[in-house]
Amino acid sequence: MKTFTLVFGAVYGLLSVILGAFGAHAFRKILTPEKLESFETGVKYQMYSALFLLIVGYILKFESPSEKWISILMIVGTFLFSVSIYFLSFQEHWNIKLSFLGPVTPLGGLLMIISWAMLIWYFAKAKLS
Repeated sequence: MKTFTLVFGAVYGLLSVILGAFGAHAFRKILTPEKLESFETGVKYQMYSALFLLIVGYILKFESPSEKWISILMIVGTFLFSVSIYFLSFQEHWNIKLSFLGPVTPLGGLLMIISWAMLIWYFAKAKLS
Protein backbone atom coordinates (compact mmCIF):
# COMPACT_ATOMS: atom_id res chain seq x y z
CA MET A 1 0.00 0.00 0.00
CA LYS A 2 2.92 2.31 0.70
CA THR A 3 4.28 1.94 -2.84
CA PHE A 4 0.78 2.24 -4.28
CA THR A 5 0.27 5.54 -2.42
CA LEU A 6 3.66 6.92 -3.45
CA VAL A 7 3.15 5.97 -7.09
CA PHE A 8 -0.29 7.62 -7.19
CA GLY A 9 1.17 10.70 -5.52
CA ALA A 10 3.89 10.92 -8.14
CA VAL A 11 1.49 10.26 -11.04
CA TYR A 12 -0.98 12.87 -9.76
CA GLY A 13 1.89 15.36 -9.41
CA LEU A 14 3.18 14.63 -12.92
CA LEU A 15 -0.27 14.98 -14.46
CA SER A 16 -0.90 18.20 -12.53
CA VAL A 17 2.20 19.80 -14.02
CA ILE A 18 1.33 18.61 -17.54
CA LEU A 19 -2.33 19.67 -17.30
CA GLY A 20 -1.36 22.97 -15.68
CA ALA A 21 0.96 23.71 -18.60
CA PHE A 22 -1.77 22.88 -21.11
CA GLY A 23 -4.19 25.06 -19.15
CA ALA A 24 -1.78 27.99 -19.17
CA HIS A 25 -1.10 27.73 -22.88
CA ALA A 26 -3.20 25.55 -25.21
CA PHE A 27 -6.48 25.45 -23.27
CA ARG A 28 -6.49 29.22 -22.78
CA LYS A 29 -7.33 29.50 -26.47
CA ILE A 30 -10.33 27.16 -26.39
CA LEU A 31 -11.91 27.53 -22.93
CA THR A 32 -13.82 30.51 -21.60
CA PRO A 33 -12.16 32.26 -18.64
CA GLU A 34 -14.77 30.73 -16.30
CA LYS A 35 -14.17 27.19 -17.62
CA LEU A 36 -10.41 27.70 -17.51
CA GLU A 37 -10.68 28.78 -13.88
CA SER A 38 -12.62 25.60 -13.07
CA PHE A 39 -10.04 23.52 -14.93
CA GLU A 40 -7.26 25.18 -12.92
CA THR A 41 -9.13 24.38 -9.69
CA GLY A 42 -9.06 20.69 -10.66
CA VAL A 43 -5.32 20.92 -11.38
CA LYS A 44 -4.63 22.73 -8.10
CA TYR A 45 -6.49 20.20 -5.97
CA GLN A 46 -4.88 17.34 -7.84
CA MET A 47 -1.45 18.76 -6.96
CA TYR A 48 -2.48 19.23 -3.32
CA SER A 49 -3.53 15.59 -3.28
CA ALA A 50 -0.27 14.52 -4.91
CA LEU A 51 1.68 16.18 -2.12
CA PHE A 52 -0.68 14.72 0.49
CA LEU A 53 -0.14 11.20 -0.89
CA LEU A 54 3.62 11.58 -1.06
CA ILE A 55 3.75 12.80 2.53
CA VAL A 56 1.42 10.15 3.97
CA GLY A 57 3.21 7.54 1.87
CA TYR A 58 6.32 8.25 3.89
CA ILE A 59 4.66 8.91 7.27
CA LEU A 60 2.15 6.07 7.54
CA LYS A 61 3.11 2.44 8.09
CA PHE A 62 -0.13 1.14 6.51
CA GLU A 63 -0.52 -1.46 9.24
CA SER A 64 -4.16 -0.72 10.01
CA PRO A 65 -7.21 -0.55 7.75
CA SER A 66 -7.73 3.12 8.65
CA GLU A 67 -4.23 4.01 7.43
CA LYS A 68 -5.00 2.28 4.13
CA TRP A 69 -8.34 4.08 3.82
CA ILE A 70 -6.65 7.46 4.30
CA SER A 71 -4.76 6.78 1.09
CA ILE A 72 -7.58 5.08 -0.83
CA LEU A 73 -10.09 7.84 -0.11
CA MET A 74 -7.67 10.53 -1.24
CA ILE A 75 -6.78 8.67 -4.44
CA VAL A 76 -10.41 7.97 -5.39
CA GLY A 77 -11.68 11.34 -4.18
CA THR A 78 -9.08 13.23 -6.17
CA PHE A 79 -9.85 11.25 -9.30
CA LEU A 80 -13.59 11.89 -8.98
CA PHE A 81 -13.14 15.55 -8.08
CA SER A 82 -10.50 16.62 -10.59
CA VAL A 83 -11.46 14.45 -13.56
CA SER A 84 -15.11 15.47 -13.30
CA ILE A 85 -14.03 19.13 -13.29
CA TYR A 86 -11.80 18.54 -16.33
CA PHE A 87 -14.64 16.97 -18.29
CA LEU A 88 -17.18 19.58 -17.18
CA SER A 89 -14.76 22.32 -18.26
CA PHE A 90 -14.67 20.91 -21.79
CA GLN A 91 -18.34 19.99 -22.25
CA GLU A 92 -19.16 23.17 -24.18
CA HIS A 93 -16.05 22.91 -26.34
CA TRP A 94 -16.83 19.26 -27.14
CA ASN A 95 -20.52 20.11 -27.51
CA ILE A 96 -21.45 17.20 -25.23
CA LYS A 97 -23.84 17.39 -22.28
CA LEU A 98 -21.95 16.07 -19.24
CA SER A 99 -24.08 17.60 -16.52
CA PHE A 100 -24.52 14.14 -14.97
CA LEU A 101 -20.94 14.62 -13.73
CA GLY A 102 -22.04 17.58 -11.60
CA PRO A 103 -22.77 15.45 -8.49
CA VAL A 104 -19.51 13.53 -8.93
CA THR A 105 -17.38 16.59 -8.12
CA PRO A 106 -18.73 17.13 -4.58
CA LEU A 107 -18.66 13.38 -3.93
CA GLY A 108 -14.95 13.39 -4.78
CA GLY A 109 -14.47 16.42 -2.56
CA LEU A 110 -16.28 14.67 0.29
CA LEU A 111 -13.97 11.65 0.01
CA MET A 112 -10.96 13.97 0.11
CA ILE A 113 -12.36 15.70 3.22
CA ILE A 114 -12.92 12.34 4.92
CA SER A 115 -9.34 11.37 4.11
CA TRP A 116 -8.05 14.57 5.71
CA ALA A 117 -10.28 14.01 8.76
CA MET A 118 -9.00 10.46 9.11
CA LEU A 119 -5.43 11.74 8.95
CA ILE A 120 -6.20 14.26 11.70
CA TRP A 121 -7.69 11.44 13.80
CA TYR A 122 -4.60 9.28 13.13
CA PHE A 123 -2.28 12.06 14.34
CA ALA A 124 -4.48 12.87 17.36
CA LYS A 125 -4.70 9.21 18.33
CA ALA A 126 -0.92 8.78 18.00
CA LYS A 127 -0.35 11.86 20.19
CA LEU A 128 -2.78 10.60 22.83
CA SER A 129 -1.13 7.17 23.00
